[in-house]
Amino acid sequence: MSLTANWSYPTAIRFGAGRIAEIGDACAAAGIKRPLLVTDRGLASMEITQRTLKLMEDAGLGAAMFADVDPNPTEKNLEAGLNVFREGGHDGVIAFGGGSGLDLGKMVAFMSGQTRPVWDFEDVDDWWTRADPDGIAPNIAVPTTAGTGSEVGRASVLTNSETHVKKIIFHPKVLPSVVIADPELTVGMPARITAGTGMDAFAHCLEAYCSPHFHPMSQGIALEGMRLVKEYLPRAYADGTDIEARGQMMAAASMGAVAFQKGLGAIHAISHPIGAVYNTHHGTTNAVVMTAVLDLNRPEIEERIRHAADYLGISGGFEGFRAFVVELNESLGIPKKLSEMGVGSDRIDELTAMALEDPSCGGNPVKLTEQNVRALFEATI
Repeated sequence: MSLTANWSYPTAIRFGAGRIAEIGDACAAAGIKRPLLVTDRGLASMEITQRTLKLMEDAGLGAAMFADVDPNPTEKNLEAGLNVFREGGHDGVIAFGGGSGLDLGKMVAFMSGQTRPVWDFEDVDDWWTRADPDGIAPNIAVPTTAGTGSEVGRASVLTNSETHVKKIIFHPKVLPSVVIADPELTVGMPARITAGTGMDAFAHCLEAYCSPHFHPMSQGIALEGMRLVKEYLPRAYADGTDIEARGQMMAAASMGAVAFQKGLGAIHAISHPIGAVYNTHHGTTNAVVMTAVLDLNRPEIEERIRHAADYLGISGGFEGFRAFVVELNESLGIPKKLSEMGVGSDRIDELTAMALEDPSCGGNPVKLTEQNVRALFEATI
């Protein structure tokens, strides 16, 4: 194993119940005087969003909002958001919501002063150096779910509306200047979204932990992140007003996104094309395919998973850990098969090809091939 790696860790995080009240101060810290709040359609009219807009207005920041954001954001959503940003004379973004609002908000800030198309900044080699750093506006992230971890990420996922392929757009300055992680904002999440987003956080931690790359800091964070999900996701699912559980899940979500600097794997390589083609919920999709990916990777990860099981207080080594995942999914009402989410078996060839192109493939412990990826789709659909 090569003990050489490039590491980068996240940003200023204001964590705690009620800290959304600091939105004005957070904008000042980021140098933002006229922010545009970017969120999704479902959140636009909710009380937490309206309260945040009022806090912005009270701080003299205006109350501008853009909410034309799809569950899997596209370049068309981005262009619409950029038009609002530029026409409104905004100087920064408050990315507000789950993965869709956070990802698109970060992209509006990133692309606000660029002249090249967004696809020129895909996370390939050093394409990020093509961006004009002076054309990137600051952004503040305010997560309202506990799963994606996009609030501490230097990238966003955009779906190409023509090809239905998800692309990762990366630049170091996409990282939010300030994060407000207020668990009170997640209290209103429906139970099914609590489950799906929570399993997304678990998938991030699990795949990072299993990745063969060298990153011991991420390794430790991934392990503790899994423990937090194990302890607190059932509580948050059972009682959405449990602030301690909500807070611990919010921490686990951020930890998962920090951890997967070490790499992701087949769970995400499969989930990304399914979400792009069928518009399924990302975290729920991850949960459905998780055990099949564990089975594929078992020859390479069995010993590592045994150590994780010991830390998590799960008996039975790999088999015990696998059984825990199955039982957790069942307790959260996660579908057993992708077909229950509307995924058909008629497009496996297309999905397989898309999965093999996904950048998450590089972090899978077992090399992904057309044969074993197809087998994963057949086992999970």
